[in-house]
Amino acid sequence: MSRALRRSAEATGELVGALRTGLPAMAGLVLLVAALALSFLLLPWLPSAVKPLRALANAERRRAGRVLGREIPEPYRPPSGAGLGEAGRLLRSPSTWRDAAWMAAHGLTALVAAAVAVAVWPAIPFTLSLPLWWWAAPEGSQAAFITLDSWPKALTMPFLQGAFDLGVLLWLVPRIRRWQARLAEVLLSPTRRTSLAERVEELAETRAEALEAHGAELRRIERDLHDGTQAQLVAAALRLGLADRRFDADPDASRTLFLEAREGVEEALAQLRTVIRGIYPPILSDRGLAGALRALAAGQPIPVELDVEDGRAPAAVEAAAYFVVAEALTNIARHSGARHGWVALRRESARLTITVRDDGKGGADPDRGSGLAGIRRRVAALDGTTRLDSPDGEGTTLQVELPCGS
Repeated sequence: MSRALRRSAEATGELVGALRTGLPAMAGLVLLVAALALSFLLLPWLPSAVKPLRALANAERRRAGRVLGREIPEPYRPPSGAGLGEAGRLLRSPSTWRDAAWMAAHGLTALVAAAVAVAVWPAIPFTLSLPLWWWAAPEGSQAAFITLDSWPKALTMPFLQGAFDLGVLLWLVPRIRRWQARLAEVLLSPTRRTSLAERVEELAETRAEALEAHGAELRRIERDLHDGTQAQLVAAALRLGLADRRFDADPDASRTLFLEAREGVEEALAQLRTVIRGIYPPILSDRGLAGALRALAAGQPIPVELDVEDGRAPAAVEAAAYFVVAEALTNIARHSGARHGWVALRRESARLTITVRDDGKGGADPDRGSGLAGIRRRVAALDGTTRLDSPDGEGTTLQVELPCGS
């Protein structure tokens, strides 16, 4: 009996604790109804409105996970934009509607469940004490739905009511606690269909972003070759042509033109090397990723502490990791106001984890500027993940995971 009472007491405490999400869910349900009436007007603000709902759902996932003894994973994808585009993606996402369904169900039931669990505790001693003072109770007082108006009823009905209340306490309250957690698991866990739908949409967006990034990269290479290398080679060819025509008449002027042409060719070669480094840095082939990152850190205007493991990964993964670190360090030097930076590189199982951290002013926003957005696109093209933690005044931590095979 003591074990059952202890289990019921824990369940009561858990149901009361569920009000931390239940009461906000109830308020959110009221706001949701109002928002649906003004949905077209509020659509641009949907990404901001979804954030507190997801924070509330995550709190319930943690609470329900403790009750069930297993983690309830988040089904959310990182934001891929802002404004109407992101609002449309959220409206298409099954996770948004499942969160809203959980909020409605939890908001309507959490208060009732907590009230039942709390009320049944004093109800038992109160009911069992009725035979001692039923005669002084107000007229019409009942036990087990029977009006107490005689001693036989007063000596039997309260005990039946007490037995019923004890059954509620020992049997129903713990199950309400578990049913509530199961409700959260059913509605807040990513279903297989939801996961597949989210994955298909993610791959479609990733493919589109990869194609866009690839097109932009090709345009950049074409522009660099056209405006830089090609211009230098055309100028060198013109100088060589002039030098050839004037060679017999003015050897000294021809020699000067030959020297200028050679300088132009050397500049074209330098620019061509720069373009090649932009496609795949040769240092990765020469020194590997660890050596390339050491050289990259050595060229920064602030001290950068490295914690990297030697070893090789597929060329595409090494190139992506190198560009991620290069872009992150460039952002640190330009925007963070940091005095130190840290870069860590770890390979665990079939994933490569890159962590770049600084002690700057924080407040980095991936939706503003192209640097962090470019990192996210490059990582997503390889089916990797990007996490950014940048609270104001506490520096910025960028963590990237890339699948690299074994």
